[in-house]
Amino acid sequence: MVSQFQLIMRLGPTPGASFLLEGDQLTVGRDATNEIVINDAEISRRHARLTFQGGKYVLEDLGSTNGTFVNGQRLAGPRVLKAGEVVQFGEQIMLVFEATTIDAGATMVSPRASSAVPSAPRPATLPPPPSEYVGSVPASPAPIAVAPAKKTNLTPFIIGGVVFLILCCCVSLFVWVDADPTGGRWCTFPFSIIAQIFGGSCP
Repeated sequence: MVSQFQLIMRLGPTPGASFLLEGDQLTVGRDATNEIVINDAEISRRHARLTFQGGKYVLEDLGSTNGTFVNGQRLAGPRVLKAGEVVQFGEQIMLVFEATTIDAGATMVSPRASSAVPSAPRPATLPPPPSEYVGSVPASPAPIAVAPAKKTNLTPFIIGGVVFLILCCCVSLFVWVDADPTGGRWCTFPFSIIAQIFGGSCP
């Protein structure tokens, strides 16, 4: 088992920033020579020191102007940090101390497992297409013969209608001529010709 320690900023110039603690001795301060640099007026140039002892980190103040606090209490001497404790530098800089235990063996990759290449799944066998399909496109159905529309010849009906109307007109005309009691209408052209044909005479 390997323990990993870090400080996560909750309040300060870069909230959410994570400072991984690696090494036997780390200094915290505003100066760029520190292992943990926090550029803020609340931080002294060399503010505090973290020392790794017996698998744990010990925090001590280095005579800073604004002080170092753990869980709200100002440090008067070295203090062993525990996971979840709140570390405060001055009044405006607040970080949380976190410890994570990592199983080193869990990160090792088995050579046999890494060399094994999973075989690609075989595609499922598709059933043969039905007989009415040709390839992947359905076969076109046989064309249906359509009988041409039979046209009705209307000429005889038209001629018959015209003849009927003529006959009706002639009959009506003869009835009208014959209805004259004096017979004078038979003597008008062209009825006079018809009257002579049938043996009639006009006055």
